[in-house]
Amino acid sequence: MKRFALVAILFGCGSSKPGPVSPTPAPPPVAEATPAPAAPATPPAPPPAVGKPKNDLIPRSVLFGNPERTNVQISPDGKHLSWIAAKDGVLNVFVAAIDKLDEAKPITSETSRPVRQYFWSFDNKHVLYMQDTAGDENWHLIRADLDGKTDDLTPYKGARVEVMGLSEKKPATVIVGINDRNPQLSDVYALDIPSGKRTLLYQNDDGFVGFNLDHELNLVFAEKLVPTGGGEIYIREGKAWKLYDSIPFEDAQTTGIADVLPGGKALVTESRGRDTAALVEQDEKTKKEKVIAEDPKADVGGMMFHPTRHTLLAVSFDYDRVHWRAIDRSVQPDLDGLTKLADGGDFGVSSTSLDFKTWLVATTTPQHPGHYYLWDHVKHTGKFLFAARPELDKQPLVGQEAVVIPARDGLPLVSYLTKPAGATGPVPMVMFVHGGPWARDSYGYSSVVQLFANRGYAVLQVNFRGSTGFGKKFLNAGNLEWAKKMHDDILDGVAWAVDHGVTTKDKVAIAGGSYGGYETLVGLAMTPDEFACGVDLVGPSNLLTLIASVPPYWVPILADFKKRIGDWETPEGKQLLEQASPLTHAADIKRPLLIGQGANDPRVKQAESEQIVAAMKQHGLPVTYIVFPDEGHGFARPVNNIAFFGAAEAFLSAHLGGYYLPLSAEEIKASTMDIKAGREGIPGLP
Repeated sequence: MKRFALVAILFGCGSSKPGPVSPTPAPPPVAEATPAPAAPATPPAPPPAVGKPKNDLIPRSVLFGNPERTNVQISPDGKHLSWIAAKDGVLNVFVAAIDKLDEAKPITSETSRPVRQYFWSFDNKHVLYMQDTAGDENWHLIRADLDGKTDDLTPYKGARVEVMGLSEKKPATVIVGINDRNPQLSDVYALDIPSGKRTLLYQNDDGFVGFNLDHELNLVFAEKLVPTGGGEIYIREGKAWKLYDSIPFEDAQTTGIADVLPGGKALVTESRGRDTAALVEQDEKTKKEKVIAEDPKADVGGMMFHPTRHTLLAVSFDYDRVHWRAIDRSVQPDLDGLTKLADGGDFGVSSTSLDFKTWLVATTTPQHPGHYYLWDHVKHTGKFLFAARPELDKQPLVGQEAVVIPARDGLPLVSYLTKPAGATGPVPMVMFVHGGPWARDSYGYSSVVQLFANRGYAVLQVNFRGSTGFGKKFLNAGNLEWAKKMHDDILDGVAWAVDHGVTTKDKVAIAGGSYGGYETLVGLAMTPDEFACGVDLVGPSNLLTLIASVPPYWVPILADFKKRIGDWETPEGKQLLEQASPLTHAADIKRPLLIGQGANDPRVKQAESEQIVAAMKQHGLPVTYIVFPDEGHGFARPVNNIAFFGAAEAFLSAHLGGYYLPLSAEEIKASTMDIKAGREGIPGLP
């Protein structure tokens, strides 16, 4: 169901990991222009346990600047490779003949915001990509011809497009949802790729929030949310919709249609009658089910399909690490070979040729992210192409350890610990909290984690209750627990790190983006003695004003919010949200806070940051506030990430004692950073 993917990213800032995990095109790491490295500077003395030489600090431009190549894909006919790379400092799509990669040419011409998500049309003549304006998330679908001509296929001001499907059987067509008629709901259209003509397939007057198509691009299933927070799945019969299934609230995020198969069957993720979501094959007429794959600890994750037969080939499960399982024995030699190729890391197949002979594969580890290969399915051999960020392979990146931390009530919290190089005893630590909260941390490379570790800090990432992928009990254990048991899990992670000699209680910062930014504010406002300081990126401060300002296309899913966060329309629920809002407790903050905000954020409006800053100023509390006028929910432009995390590392150094490279005048000028308050909270500014 579409709903799961939607809700999972509501308060998430995205992932920094390169490479998708299945043959479905996925957004690449967000990055753009690469400024000059920061000028050499003398950092403050490190904690004695780290012992890092002064010349071992990784420039921020290497961590946050443009990748050399990323999001590599193969054309359906196998004749071309495409990737995203910098053109005049901005990420664009490049295409080359598969045997002439050194002759690659850009076919898009974005000059401000990077291209982050694109995919081939099955006619092999066009690439389609998504673009918004300054982070407003009103996505347009743009066609790029191989000769470099581009055209906006959805030029509807204030509307957003969602790509729903393409098929090799209709190579000139893409199915999209567009909310230009009703901002709350998307109507379904067929777009003719060469001409841009759109044809209405279904006017959404029934309140559906998601759709599933078959591989001939016919509407088959649709989903509607009900006031109880559960879901209803409908099946298309002629031009009418018939109720097909009802999903109770406790299973709504872990049960739904995954794919429509040939022969009147569907793949369904199913948690009813079990805890973790299994993958089952279901007959659309009889509802008879056959379990395809399941795991006692993790929900089913990535899926790999044959590009023309559309049969399921393999699935993945991610508890503490990603593990692939062959469903079709013909790909077992490939999975074995790719596991060896990844050499202890993870791998993903981003795309394949339609004849299935050639695959485009990415491998990644915390220390070697984004290595791309052409994989020969016939010979089961891989040919190295290039690294997404070859300069990172020369840097002193550090490894990562998966640990399971018991919460105070015994719930197992899958977590990831990254220690700075040379650490032999306790060092300062950053508790880095993921967004969502209906998302998760996973093993692998993170530019932010590597920055903090390189500056002398241990980094702990805890999958607190409410995180996804660990079964419905774990997910639902977070319901109505914002700022309560969800926060306790973060505190239990800190206690574990102190007990295991990772850090000391007085040298722990909390940081995160989106929900992680909210949790940062909770940490400082509601447990004011627990953290030395906090770094909040686009985090909400008041849950009531957050709900009141959601974008219109979120309105249909608010019933889910009422069950998971609290019902603001009842006195008890309103009080719950008030007590869980950091703004309510702002006067209790004792420790310094750094806030970063995008002015165009449609999810967490700028007012969420403004009101906590105003409250802290009123009470004379130390706060540094930075706004980026050309960004939204998280920062897409590398120059802005470089500036913000340059400020963050200087801020952390002042309160935890680690290293930092001061922001240079060039870095500040290249960004749109506007320091609204607390400039003195950033040491080393020019």
